[in-house]
Amino acid sequence: MKPLFYICFLSLLLGSCATNLPPIGQFDATRVPAAPNYANPSSWAALPGRFDVADSIVAAEYRVANLPDVDVFYIYPTQYPQNNKKDRDWNAPINDADFNAHIDVSAMLYQATLFNAAGQMYAPRYRQGHYEAYFTTDTASAKATFELAYQDIQAAFEYYLANYNHGRPVMIVGHSQGTQHAQRLIRAFYDGTPRQSKLVAAYLPGMPIRKDYFKSIKPCETPEQTGCYCTWRTFRRDYVPTDRPHGTEFAATNPLTWRTDTLYAPKLLNRSALLPKLKVYHGISDAQVHDGYIWTTKPKFRGSFFVRNPNFHVGDYNLFYGDVRANARLRAETYLQNNPR
Repeated sequence: MKPLFYICFLSLLLGSCATNLPPIGQFDATRVPAAPNYANPSSWAALPGRFDVADSIVAAEYRVANLPDVDVFYIYPTQYPQNNKKDRDWNAPINDADFNAHIDVSAMLYQATLFNAAGQMYAPRYRQGHYEAYFTTDTASAKATFELAYQDIQAAFEYYLANYNHGRPVMIVGHSQGTQHAQRLIRAFYDGTPRQSKLVAAYLPGMPIRKDYFKSIKPCETPEQTGCYCTWRTFRRDYVPTDRPHGTEFAATNPLTWRTDTLYAPKLLNRSALLPKLKVYHGISDAQVHDGYIWTTKPKFRGSFFVRNPNFHVGDYNLFYGDVRANARLRAETYLQNNPR
């Protein structure tokens, strides 16, 4: 089975990824896929105590000697639909073996592995919203489908807290639809609550986040700061995304310097990128905060000559894979040094 997420990595950059068919009819709460049971390990894409794809070390340079005593709760981005002819429900199933394998060889392999040096991995499978829910004119159905997806995430997190966490500090991680649910989860469980002191950091790229979204949790301002969040959306330098929210009211983190200023960070600061076929590239991406998002010069790699799409959304993490990986570990270690158990 071919991983759609990263077959589409280059295709999205090229502006030629196939259009998905929309869900059939309106959202109907009586016809949604069966709810996950998070007491069942099969409802998790990643759990400690077993080997999951999220535990993979994708290149020798990413090996580490030990693991910080931190939990990482990862929410994967939109993967549904996998098959634009078959998958026409508003929400994805979690008991489809082919679809779960697709998630594992795409998001889990190319994104979740970023964080396996920062702590032990937890990643719930959830009835995520259909990709076309972001573009439909049926806003009531879109709202309902994302609400169902979030309720799964909340149920998974509540089960995690009650059965797995045991008081350990937590890093919350998402991308795209995963970020959409993660920011809501953080606001409900951490922002301005006694539990906030247990938040190591959050990585929330791929969605616009207003600076005032959280009342107590602020954007990270230094590479080692904890109890804060990092967020960015990546576009080609000099492109202005007029169809996407932007402006100084939106938070943006430079994933090379880990600051929110607008200073330019050259490619020589880029530790590594991880692109299709697990190919590692060094020093291909620069970065600069601009008007609530990130500008990067079009990276050069095999096939990049054909890149036309200025929206590098799918590469938010992967263009800065080594940088995010090292920074997540730094924040985990810093948190533990400042908060010994």
